[in-house]
Amino acid sequence: MNEIILNKRKNGMAVLIGVIVLYVVALFLLIGAGVSYVPGPLRALVMVVSILWLAFGWILLLGLKVIRPQEALVLTLFGKYVGTLKGEGFYHVNPFCVSVNPAANTRLSQSGDVDSGEKTSLLATLATSGKQTGEIGSSKKISLKVMTLSNSRQKINDCLGNPVEIGIAVMWRVTDTAKAVFNVDNYKEYLSLQCDSALREIVRIYPYDVAPGVDTTGDGIADEGSLRGSSELVARRIRDEIQSKVLDAGIEVLEARITYLAYAPEIAAVMLQRQQASAIIDARKMIVDGAVGMVEMALDRLAENNTVELDEERKAAMVSNLLVVLCGNKDAQPIVNSGSLY
Repeated sequence: MNEIILNKRKNGMAVLIGVIVLYVVALFLLIGAGVSYVPGPLRALVMVVSILWLAFGWILLLGLKVIRPQEALVLTLFGKYVGTLKGEGFYHVNPFCVSVNPAANTRLSQSGDVDSGEKTSLLATLATSGKQTGEIGSSKKISLKVMTLSNSRQKINDCLGNPVEIGIAVMWRVTDTAKAVFNVDNYKEYLSLQCDSALREIVRIYPYDVAPGVDTTGDGIADEGSLRGSSELVARRIRDEIQSKVLDAGIEVLEARITYLAYAPEIAAVMLQRQQASAIIDARKMIVDGAVGMVEMALDRLAENNTVELDEERKAAMVSNLLVVLCGNKDAQPIVNSGSLY
């Protein structure tokens, strides 16, 4: 289904003025025929034409459509697609054309819906009852703006089997109204489902944190990709995966962003302890490296300046004492030796 743009129908104001003028003329002719201002042979014809126009002339008003910027209206005539109104303006189309938007009443966790559902006028009230006249077609309009879809958080197992909760926000817009309306049943729900599917496919490739021996790129070589450390790359892969699935629906996915990422509650406490243990080990390693360097420096300075001569046993005792003092969690309480060193 290819999109057909009706860009030569911006004659709504002329049709509206013409209908009003013809109503006024028909009314005067009807009154004139009633008071014998019209010759006898034409009187019956004028009265019939005037009455028919007054009774059915309003049907032309059903073809008036007002389109605001970044909106579109898909029209069908007796089930056949006739075209799409794009671009702001006052249009007039076949009054028997019907606007189609299967996602008009779909409300997901997203921004950018054209019709907010607020009934602030008589036209909006009539639109909810299914009648279409003038601006009433707004309930069937398709937004061409960039919209943000924020699906609910999902619990997905990463490549190591750890349950992870993750949420994404997807920026998208409709680029082909005909495909969006006719190729899928409901393009908003279709996009939402494809976002969930693509998210699961990509998240299952990555570990939550960097893990050894994991290949996330598919080249057969282990790398350091992870959900937490490679969020930009993961978001791009999610965006490309969604785009490949919604291309036939006339939707362009501009960007995908990870909005929430955490371990599932059932393992969050255990993983927190693991992270704390890893942090403690790294800190201890740094403390020991620094303490050994300080002990070596102390021994070298004592030997260089001949401050005191220590045998191997005393050096070992000094090293032990210094390491205890430097690596301990509490302040040392030294014992002063007032006697001989030996």
